[in-house]
Amino acid sequence: MNPKEMSVEETRKVIRSYLVPVVDTEKLPLKSALSRILAEELSSPENVPNFNNSAMDGYAFNLSDHIQSEQITLEIIGTSLAGKPYPGSIKKGACIRIMTGAIVPNETDTVIPQENVKLDGNKITFTNNLKVNANVRFSGEDLEKGQKVLDKGHLIRPADLGLIASIGLEEVNVFRKIKVAFFTTGSEIASIDKELQSGQIHDSNRYTIFGMLSRLGLDFLDMGSIPDDPARLESALLDASKNADVVITSGGVSVGEADYMKELLAKHGDILSWKIAMKPGRPLAFGKIKNTYYFGLPGNPVAVMVTFYQIVKESILTLMGQTNPKTLPVLEAICIENINKIKGRMEFQRGILFETNDGSWKVKPTPNQSSGVLSSMSLANCFIILEEDEKEVLAGSTVKIQLMDCFI
Repeated sequence: MNPKEMSVEETRKVIRSYLVPVVDTEKLPLKSALSRILAEELSSPENVPNFNNSAMDGYAFNLSDHIQSEQITLEIIGTSLAGKPYPGSIKKGACIRIMTGAIVPNETDTVIPQENVKLDGNKITFTNNLKVNANVRFSGEDLEKGQKVLDKGHLIRPADLGLIASIGLEEVNVFRKIKVAFFTTGSEIASIDKELQSGQIHDSNRYTIFGMLSRLGLDFLDMGSIPDDPARLESALLDASKNADVVITSGGVSVGEADYMKELLAKHGDILSWKIAMKPGRPLAFGKIKNTYYFGLPGNPVAVMVTFYQIVKESILTLMGQTNPKTLPVLEAICIENINKIKGRMEFQRGILFETNDGSWKVKPTPNQSSGVLSSMSLANCFIILEEDEKEVLAGSTVKIQLMDCFI
């Protein structure tokens, strides 16, 4: 347990040093591999495309025979369709009609778009303003035979499905799914199907955690909400650790009298840190319960989401086998309002990014930045990132932002 506050980057670094990714693999049909992590490097067994083809509907001919000609007239002697190439040879002064994706014959080196010619019977005439190889896609232009296509540890996205299909693979080896068990804590928490009693609130954290995990291509176990009862909390914690690779809880990691999670974790596992120099999300627990990783998120609903997006998500992707999960892009925008901040903590304020009439992008913080106001997360479309050493932001200043769409 580290009593001092750690920076956000220091926390990420420490956690990464303890993570050991899964090694078990499985072979999946390509359509089932979306959002999974490749367990092997993929190379192309052939050129893609494997023949020269036309990028346009037009006419294929050999421009090298007409370099000196300003005006070119050619006789149309046949047609090349996609999947049905022209079977004959092409002599000087001749061309063929060609469709997009059709094979460009060896005797030709250029395609002129159909809209750039004058058609007269079986002849075309056009001004020679072309370059040799214009509008021709060459064999191996996308991928050459033997070229690396995707690295081991790559997160498979929609474009990757098409890319893998283009090299003719029906199945891929991926790392197994990890399983994440999660539950919320607190006697003040009530299920959404229950009528609220005095002092209770509905369990929103359980649903935001569910939503964030659902986007990661893993298996998860929703264990509901556990009241502030040491025996029930201990039972839930041990059950979760037996059935999952990762356990996530929310609440119970602060300094309140009824926060029992710290005692239970000290009894059954190892905990590395409780405090992060960030807002919202200062209390965060990370450790292990035997062979299971544990993340204890704060109880406030905004803090739950911020700590998950800024700390936990990268850790889960690493455990899933993704090599060096990409750091989310940080952009810049002009802030149109003053922002007050206490020096010494990195802040992730909820922001509203918008385009002005002159095409520039500006941002403003949501009206209420309380870590208990979950509506601010729905209202916002970005985080405004304020570094530890910053004290205040004046209207008109440039600030760093992260788009929320990059998280979800």
